[in-house]
Amino acid sequence: MVEIPTNRPTRICLVRHGETEWNAERRIQGHIDIGLNETGRRQAVAAGRWLKRAGIVALYSSDLKRAWTTAESIGAEIGLLPKAVPEMRERRYGVFEGLTYDEARARYPDGYGAFEGRNAEYAFENGESLKAMFARVTDKLKTIAASHLGQNVAVVLHGGVLDVINRFVRGNPLEMPRDFLIPNAGINWISVLDGVWHLDTWGETDHLEPGALDELPS
Repeated sequence: MVEIPTNRPTRICLVRHGETEWNAERRIQGHIDIGLNETGRRQAVAAGRWLKRAGIVALYSSDLKRAWTTAESIGAEIGLLPKAVPEMRERRYGVFEGLTYDEARARYPDGYGAFEGRNAEYAFENGESLKAMFARVTDKLKTIAASHLGQNVAVVLHGGVLDVINRFVRGNPLEMPRDFLIPNAGINWISVLDGVWHLDTWGETDHLEPGALDELPS
């Protein structure tokens, strides 16, 4: 593919899915296909209304229900149909999925220690390592950016995915403790020009009712 020269950055709006009941319970979802609760549905509509004048030309989404439903609501507001990108699914947490964080800590103390300590090689049982997740997510992110040079696009995804993208854009190691928030339906803008990535804004919640959850472990 021949790249079209442009002096404009490609801007990508990353939107975490709206709230689910499992978010409210601090229960680990991973690839379990949980839908939005009522708060999450309102958040999705609010995010779409906020983005109406953002000049977005394409909308992508993880194919898991909580992200896809959020994307459909956003698309209804901005006049776009979402395109599924399974590469932007949440991390596979294996045997942790369906447990609360406290339950996972009690049942699998060694594994939880590796998870909490951000061991990038640790893959859970039947799960996925941070390193593997980082590769699939950033490869797709680069592909999306290359397909929309100089344009604005949106991607609806998950907290764990946002976690690794933030580190990728800022050039921080996966093992570094989290120093940023990832609220449900929060809006985050990143950009890339000539292969250089930049974090523009992060964790915007002005469009939401107070109390958007960031239930992820830091």
